[in-house]
Amino acid sequence: MKIIKSWLFVMCWLFYSIPALAVNVNTAPAEEIAKQLNGVGAAKAEAIVTYRTQNGAFETLEDLSKVKGIGAATLDKNRENIEFDVKP
Repeated sequence: MKIIKSWLFVMCWLFYSIPALAVNVNTAPAEEIAKQLNGVGAAKAEAIVTYRTQNGAFETLEDLSKVKGIGAATLDKNRENIEFDVKP
């Protein structure tokens, strides 16, 4: 029984220790953005894609903050999960 409890503890610890996957806000569809970023639902993710389509690729977090509904708190929560790479 102790072995099972130890195994469960280790598995839970590993599961919660794995960081969320980074999302490239310049190429990802709205569904992926909403899934990968904390505090970003379908409406904000659509706003990101719309802004990107109308204004071009994001280069910095400051650029992303120009999207309505994406503020400092949202960016701080997701700083490590956002990529800006633009692939040719």
